[in-house]
Amino acid sequence: MQYWWVNQNQTYAQEVGGGYLWSPKQKANGQRNRFYDSMTEARPGDVIFSFADTYIKAIGIVIGACQSAPKPTEFGAIGSQWSAEGWYLPVRFTELDAFIRPRDHMERIAPTLPTRYSPIQADGRGNQGTYLAPIDIPMALVLKELLTGQVENIIAGAISEYDIEGDVAAEDIRNDETIPVTFREQLVRARVGQGLFRSRVEMLEAGCRITGIRDRKFLRASHIKPWALSDSYEKLDGNNGLLLAPNADHLFDKGFISFTSGGTLLCSKFLPSEIKVALGITDLTAPLSLTSSKEVYMAFHREHIFLH
Repeated sequence: MQYWWVNQNQTYAQEVGGGYLWSPKQKANGQRNRFYDSMTEARPGDVIFSFADTYIKAIGIVIGACQSAPKPTEFGAIGSQWSAEGWYLPVRFTELDAFIRPRDHMERIAPTLPTRYSPIQADGRGNQGTYLAPIDIPMALVLKELLTGQVENIIAGAISEYDIEGDVAAEDIRNDETIPVTFREQLVRARVGQGLFRSRVEMLEAGCRITGIRDRKFLRASHIKPWALSDSYEKLDGNNGLLLAPNADHLFDKGFISFTSGGTLLCSKFLPSEIKVALGITDLTAPLSLTSSKEVYMAFHREHIFLH
């Protein structure tokens, strides 16, 4: 996950309301612009802090690839000097319940500002001419702390609603003519826990580790390291899988639960207690330890997928 900052003083209402970012491809004089090039570097799942009228007012989650598109008609006279064709990036924006004004917190933010291409100045004012700028993790962490859990909740909601990276990766595989057609099919089928991947998982897992269900008609083969983040070997490796009941599969896939190397169930602080009770997610009475091969994948899940 990459973090970005967008300055939207002129186009906040249109872009946040419409669910996108749009920029020219280059400056009026034909030269490249670092902040326009950023549009082509953002990837599905990236997080964007939206800055307008001196406040961080919304959080965006990139939900698709950048593409060439005409300047939105709803811009009207805004950016009359901009070219008619530019970069369009689909983004799911959520307006914050409580805004923050960076200039009120610069004692914390200033030390984390990028040394080049910073979106704001040391006094908290936006930098002239800056649009979409990458920010480093230390700066993102400070902003998340200042926004008191709002960013984490928005990310958790987006993870539950979309499998953004999976959609992109599946399309890439389908269009990759360097991969034999039959192998492409196996890789794509593995995304939904079918085919060769499921067979290999069933050889290693007797049933659902949470519910105890052993009837495989009612179980899904779930990747531990997500399919979209796995290489071709990992996509089909049975050690990279668990058999889980559908409810447990959804919670595991979205990072609301995970397992220790000893098989003990971990529940995220973002999993509401009433949901946990309603779905029958309880502490395991007899945890099953993970093999060393399976623990490699689970360590990745705990660090990168589990919602801490």
